[in-house]
Amino acid sequence: MKKLFFAFAFMFVASFANAQGVIKFKTESHDFGKIEDGVQAVYTFEFTNTGTAPVVISNAQASCGCTTPDWTKEPVMPGKTGKVTASFNSQGRPGSFSKTVTVISNSETPQIVLSIKGEVSSKSSEAGTPAATTPAPAVAPVKATTRKKSVK
Repeated sequence: MKKLFFAFAFMFVASFANAQGVIKFKTESHDFGKIEDGVQAVYTFEFTNTGTAPVVISNAQASCGCTTPDWTKEPVMPGKTGKVTASFNSQGRPGSFSKTVTVISNSETPQIVLSIKGEVSSKSSEAGTPAATTPAPAVAPVKATTRKKSVK
């Protein structure tokens, strides 16, 4: 009887040892297209835990300081959803951009790289005239006047 109990207990524990959380993102990349300089571009990547154990995201690291990640901090149970949000600060960064956020978790795939991209258009080029060719406003010359000092 004891042998049967230990064998059953061993199989029970072994089944949990193989339990693994699995992160499945709806998409792993996002293209913002064209955005205006100064816009805070934000995209939320949603995922589902398709595994058999809870998933915990321990960290999410952006590829540079202009991108800020945020993520679901509590454990995501099997069948439930979580999120990783990437915010890109476009202020003073005209031109194309491509940034990544590396998600670190206890899932079957411990590191998943998410990517965002787009193109920042400067406000002056949106108006159709580049800032370098905008003429300076005309200023009328100031006449110099002299005052006579009065002697007392």
